[in-house]
Formats: sequence, C-alpha cells, structure tokens
Amino acid sequence: MLSIRNRLAALFFLITAFAVGVVLLYVTPQLRSSLREEKLGTLAEVAERYSEPITEAAADDASTRTLERVVGEAADRAGVRVILLDVELDEDGEPTSAALVADSAEDPDLNELRFATGLAAARTGATVTGTEMGAEQRLAEAATALVADGKLVGVAVFASPADDVEAQVALLTRQILVAGAIALTLALVIGVLVARAISQRVRRIERGAEQVAAGDFSARFPTDSPDELGQLARALDDMQRQLAELDSARKRFIATASHELRTPIFSLGGFLELLEEEELDEPTRRVFLRQVRDQVDRLGKLATDLLDLSRLEAGSLELRHEDCDVGLLAEGVTSEFVPALVSHDSRMELRLAGRRLRAVCDPERVAQVLRILIDNALTHTPSGTALVVTAERSDGRVRLTVRDYGPGIDDEALERVFEPFYTSDGTQGSGLGLAIARELTERMEGSLGVESAPGRTAFTLELPA
Repeated sequence: MLSIRNRLAALFFLITAFAVGVVLLYVTPQLRSSLREEKLGTLAEVAERYSEPITEAAADDASTRTLERVVGEAADRAGVRVILLDVELDEDGEPTSAALVADSAEDPDLNELRFATGLAAARTGATVTGTEMGAEQRLAEAATALVADGKLVGVAVFASPADDVEAQVALLTRQILVAGAIALTLALVIGVLVARAISQRVRRIERGAEQVAAGDFSARFPTDSPDELGQLARALDDMQRQLAELDSARKRFIATASHELRTPIFSLGGFLELLEEEELDEPTRRVFLRQVRDQVDRLGKLATDLLDLSRLEAGSLELRHEDCDVGLLAEGVTSEFVPALVSHDSRMELRLAGRRLRAVCDPERVAQVLRILIDNALTHTPSGTALVVTAERSDGRVRLTVRDYGPGIDDEALERVFEPFYTSDGTQGSGLGLAIARELTERMEGSLGVESAPGRTAFTLELPA
C-alpha cells in the first residue's frame, strides 16, 4: 500500500465511495421528504376541489345512504379514498372526538386510525395534511373542515397510501446502490490503470536518476507529456546535461592541473639531480638554482590560483562590499609593477578621469583583478610594449581598463581567453588568472570583457558605482 500505484487506486475508490455515500445519506432523505410533501400537497388540492358536494349534503342532513353516495362520487372523481367524519365539540368549541359517517372504501378498517388531521382541521377550520399509520400501511391524509352558514357540519378526510413514496425511494436507493457498485468498480479499474501508467513513468524517471547517480551521464529522462511529471523529467534532463558538463569540466580540470603541476615538478627533479653533481661549476650552479627558484615560484603561484579558483567554485570565498576609491586603488596597484616594468623594458601610464571614482566593491579583490590584468599584459607582450591603465565613470558604473599595444589576440583564442588553464601563446603560466578575474568580477556584480585587434588589446573591468 506504500506504492503510488496502490495509493492512487485506493484514492479513486474512496472518492467514489464517498460520493455514493453522500448521495445515499443526503439525497435520499431529501428525496423522501420532497415526495411526501408533494403527495400531501396534491391531496390538499384534491380535498379543496372535491369537498363542496359533501359539504352541501352534510348541511342538508342527508341520509346515511345519500352521504355514502356523495362520498363515493367524490372519491371516484378524486381517485383517492374519502372519509366523512362527524366531529363533536365541547362547550368551548374544541373538537373532542370524531365518528365515522361514510367511507368510500369497500372494506374499511379504521380500528387503528385516530384521525388527528381531522380533529386539527375541525379546530382550525382549514385544510390540514399529515400521515397516519393504519392497520397495514401508512396513509397520507388531507382533512378539510366542512363549514355551512358558519357552522361546522363535518370533516372530510382525503387519504391515499403513503407506502408508494417509500417504494419509490427504495427503488431509487437500489438504483443508486447498483450505479454506485458499478462506479466503484470502474473507479477501481480506472484508478489501477491510471496509477499504473503514472508509476511506470515515475519508474522510468527513477531508473534514469539511478543511472546518473551511478555516474552514467548518457541517461535521458523521457519528456513525453507537458504535465507535472513531464516538467520534472525536463528539469532532471537539464540537470543531467549540466552534471555531464560539470563532470567533463572536472575531468579536464584535473587533467590540465595534473599536467601543469607535473611539468615544474619534473623540472625541479631534473635540476636537483644536476645540482648533486660534484663537478658542477659555480656559475652553472647559480643558473640552475635560479631555475629552481623560478619553478618553485611557478608552483606557488599555481597552488594559490588553484586554491582561489576552488574556493570561488565552492562559494566559500567571502567578499565584502564597501564604498571604495577605485582611482586611489589603481594608483597603488600600478606602483607595485615598477620593477616588473623595468625588467620588461616597458612603460605604463595611469589615466584617471577625476580624482574621486567611487564604486561599491571589495577593494582587495578589485586590486587582485587589476594585478592579474596587468601581469597578463606584461606576460603576453614583447619587451618594450607600452601599457595604459585608465579609470573613469560612465552610465552609473566605474570602468578600469588595462590596454596594451602588443600583437593582439586572434579570434579563436579571444573566445577562450577566460577558460581555466587556457594559454594562447605557449608562455609559462597556469592559465587561471583571467578565469579567476572574471569569477571575482561577477561575484562583485560587475563584468569583465576584452577587445582585441592587431596592435591593441584592452581588458575592461566594470563595477557598480
């Protein structure tokens, strides 16, 4: 019963059973009451329509034979049983008892009848309806007071068996029960079929999820319907594609990172073996030591970049947003590159469009992005290439641009320049700097773009002011 199929089938069955129960418990009593009221209303109309001849005969003190004939004729015209009663009144004019005068029935059995409706009609002087249990069946009665010249001359009771109402209600109840049984059977069958179809679709989705959980990203989720399960399948299919892309990127990342780490490690191992040779002269030893130091620096930078990138992807790198003077920050960062510019035989110009260029950002991370852009320009341009760093405000944003006048970046490399580990010209480097710079920029709700043409390349950092 814990399966969706069984629970859905049971739900269909219970809903149908509840509907049948509501019909039986609510509609059937209402129907019984309506039919009874309709029958009594019809009797009241008949009593008022056919009681006048009886009133005239009773007022004339007609003989019993005459009264029986008049009552019989009224019964024939009305199509119901008619009983004429003589009601005795006390000193206060209240009816005390009723005696039979005439009855249209051939074999009257009035032993059990009390004619409560007749006494009520005599008391009120109007037509009164009600039911009364006879010896064998219940009677529906409409009693009307017979008044002539302001004097009560008798009461006429128009009666009809009430059991036909019960028979109609019983017939309807049986029909409802039969229809309910059919409906319950159909509900159970349809519920099982519908639940089976739904459970099969759920099972297909489950099998696909199990394949993905096992690492098989070739699984597909069937999106054969626009309903909720179809929407779930589409969402899972999108998730599967994203997981496949992430898995592929992870494998490429691991492979590239392993390669990037293996190269300086092998290089260090080779230099250390050479340094162990006793016959190595001092100048050569110093050259080898410088190479070892360079490889150690490369490993340190690569490890730092990998750590930053992993923290960014994991969302564990916290950034603080504060009001920052970007112009002052740019002055500080560019001054750090004076030794690198001297060794590169290049010059760098800082252009600030105004003294107060305020932006909402993390100053430390903006400085890190600017360092990456300047270092990237120095790494990928020939010696003597001029650099220009500009800071300006435009359209409610602050722009920092690092422009170099080197050979430029070709179109193919331009599309991949922000990919992790991608290097376009074979220069030594982890290829992580620009990827980290873009990720940091997006975390600060900014943007990082690049434009390049032969003889000019510009990386632009935009931040909200």
